[in-house]
Amino acid sequence: MNIIKVLSMLLVVLVGLVAAPAFAEDKYPLFVNMTTDEPHRANMAVSFGLHQMERGHPLTIFLNDKGVFVGSKTNAGKFTEQQKVLVDVMSKGATVIACPMCMKHYGVTEADLLPGIKVGKPELTGEALFKDDTKTLSW
Repeated sequence: MNIIKVLSMLLVVLVGLVAAPAFAEDKYPLFVNMTTDEPHRANMAVSFGLHQMERGHPLTIFLNDKGVFVGSKTNAGKFTEQQKVLVDVMSKGATVIACPMCMKHYGVTEADLLPGIKVGKPELTGEALFKDDTKTLSW
């Protein structure tokens, strides 16, 4: 009977050691592709990113298509809340990248961008997007 108890306890310990990593919270990077300039959807994108970053996930927000308007100082009145969150996440270590083709298409210049927003290039954007275990979301 004692051998059964010992083997059972050993089995419980072994299962615990093997299963523990599965229960550990992984801190996968998050890449948010924001294509919208609709204020509610833009707020959802940047706020979701902020909350996940606060949980320890490295964050990149890619301002793509009309999303470049959200990062433009000339639109501060329309995107006050979203720009506040963008500045906040950048101050906490997030990367915010603006699509250069979209900027050109919509007439947004580098000087128009909030301080800290980087103009995308294949190396910069690709490094964030293709980092191992990166999760992506789009708005």
